[in-house]
Amino acid sequence: MQSFGKIIKSERRKKGLFLRQVASALEVDQALISKFEKGDRKPSKEQVEKFANFFELDKDELITAWLSDKIIYTLQGEENAENALRVAEQRIKYGTE
Repeated sequence: MQSFGKIIKSERRKKGLFLRQVASALEVDQALISKFEKGDRKPSKEQVEKFANFFELDKDELITAWLSDKIIYTLQGEENAENALRVAEQRIKYGTE
């Protein structure tokens, strides 16, 4: 799966839109969208949903890409990242704290 930024950049280009057009439609600063596309900034969940609606993308898939970006950003370079993911998966699956 691609990153959130790559997905929205690809969709914008497919539709032949400029950053300023997307920014105007979503009422989000053009520079901020550029940073989202480059992966320099992370959008809020509400912004992700706006992008999904605007580009007519599957909301769950776009949220999954966004969440995976957040996880990668947090765990990248950590020695115990894979073990932490396994533990987190079990805790999510079984609802334990």
